[in-house]
Amino acid sequence: MTSPAGMLATYGPLQFPSHAGLALWQFSRARRLGLIPGPDAAGGRWSPAVFDDALARIDAIRQAVGTMPDVGAARAEEQLAERFGMTVHSGTAAELARRGHLPVVGDHKGHALYCGLALGNLTDRRKVERASAAGKLHLRDAAAQVLGIRETDLDHLLRAGLLTPAATARSWWNKRDVVLLYRQAELDRLARSCRVDWAAVRATPKGQRSPLAALPTQKQTAGR
Repeated sequence: MTSPAGMLATYGPLQFPSHAGLALWQFSRARRLGLIPGPDAAGGRWSPAVFDDALARIDAIRQAVGTMPDVGAARAEEQLAERFGMTVHSGTAAELARRGHLPVVGDHKGHALYCGLALGNLTDRRKVERASAAGKLHLRDAAAQVLGIRETDLDHLLRAGLLTPAATARSWWNKRDVVLLYRQAELDRLARSCRVDWAAVRATPKGQRSPLAALPTQKQTAGR
């Protein structure tokens, strides 16, 4: 297949996919995969020769780039929940990325975009189940409940650097305030730590000083 003679002298980043019948995300992914080379003409444009070569391979390009665009975390988790008929917790996409199963390929307004091609090829239910369990995100009160401690105890763990937030989100109440979120796997790791006498912490009644108050702050620990 070749382009009609004299259609365009060169093709820009919007004209190329439009004339080739590709969505912008398909064009971007094809470039990322090396299926369409970089611009070879002046001004960051493509020559008719490069365009015609891509057009001749257009069916193979479409097959290679897949059918799913790159998506944000929420949409990726919705896709996985629909595919496997299971609960997929918020934080699963980031956990899959952390484990090398779902690459981050960009961002949109500061939020990660996950590779739609890798998402479409993710067919191992066990990988998703493990990532959902480990990556599940908790608000402050839920994180304290997971550890079996008071919320004030959580503050000491944060101060000492034994626990750090895994993500942030907008408050569900006013959509402006930022709330901190804690990852299940990190809470599980901390619960196994021998640096904390968990029995003593959990046995401390409400209103009494926590044993965790004796922990040095993160800066003090780093300065040693």
